[in-house]
Amino acid sequence: MITIIPSEEKLIKKTQQLAIHWGFNYSAIIPENSTSLFYLQLSPQHLELIQTGKNSPGSIFVDFTAGQVAHRRLFGGGKSQTMAKAIGLNKISKPLILDATAGMGKDAFVFASLGARVIMMERSPISAALLSDGLQRAALDDDITDIMQNISFIFGDARQLNTTIQLKEIPDVIYLDPMFPHRSKSAAIKKEMLAFQQLIGEDLDSDELLDVCRKIAKQRVVVKRPIKADFLNHTKPSYSMKMKKHRFDVYGCTSVV
Repeated sequence: MITIIPSEEKLIKKTQQLAIHWGFNYSAIIPENSTSLFYLQLSPQHLELIQTGKNSPGSIFVDFTAGQVAHRRLFGGGKSQTMAKAIGLNKISKPLILDATAGMGKDAFVFASLGARVIMMERSPISAALLSDGLQRAALDDDITDIMQNISFIFGDARQLNTTIQLKEIPDVIYLDPMFPHRSKSAAIKKEMLAFQQLIGEDLDSDELLDVCRKIAKQRVVVKRPIKADFLNHTKPSYSMKMKKHRFDVYGCTSVV
């Protein structure tokens, strides 16, 4: 399990609490002779994932108030962008969307900024801890208060929906963006994608997840895939909406709930 450390002494107690909550190892300092390439660090600004070793990228953290996420919110093209059309935001009024593989929460935040109600769901403790930290900080930003009011978060495995995990409301749409292996190490591959691929690995059960979600969503399941990737579970979608590097496969539902 990954280790979490505080960046300064006054954060020791909070760091210990996070370690207990998420099941991380705690250390007051960077562990010596560690074989792990990654560790988490709590600073006064945020919780961050740090990769060690030569030529390692900078820290990775969730920030909904600045950077790429803020740019997408302000200049992303609104409901006319391909992703929004695939979800059905141009047809469904204020839908409830479950992002069952939320990761860093970027796509889900865009959905919320376009007026949808969003449930972010993540099963990896590392991703969930980073996402939870980002959501808590974003909730304090006056510029996006209305957006944050439309977002909720669940730590859990979406395969357990309607068994051990019960939703208060059935989502209109379920969105899936499974982790897939990146063959290239080009600069175009985002550093967080490479880091999480090494740390968490590929979603090997995404075929099963598609079947589960199609039995739950009211209207559709949307799967984000690399443009040349096979269909999940070798199941042809109702239709696909393509972009340059990836596509959105849209599946009708067989809801039984």
